[in-house]
Amino acid sequence: ADAAIQGIRDLLGLKTGAAIPADRIGDIKMGTTVATNALLERKGDRVLLLITKGFRDALRIAYQARPDIFAKEIILPEQVYERVIEINERVRADGRVERL
Repeated sequence: ADAAIQGIRDLLGLKTGAAIPADRIGDIKMGTTVATNALLERKGDRVLLLITKGFRDALRIAYQARPDIFAKEIILPEQVYERVIEINERVRADGRVERL
């Protein structure tokens, strides 16, 4: 029900629903609005995209939706990432990691 709390459990190696030991947590900071604005405004640190091998261009290709479907010159938006590294694994629907 709470992805952030479960994410903390996962990072600490705890089971779903387990109590989170307060002595293992220093600070928790979530800045979704700040992060979203930084991405939209193209401000902040340089970004590296880590993605499953074979999907390097997935974000660049996107959905191919554009206002003028017959435009001869397609102007793509600037990507928020600077570099791409492809990883030789993927996470399956059941949560298991499959090495490629």
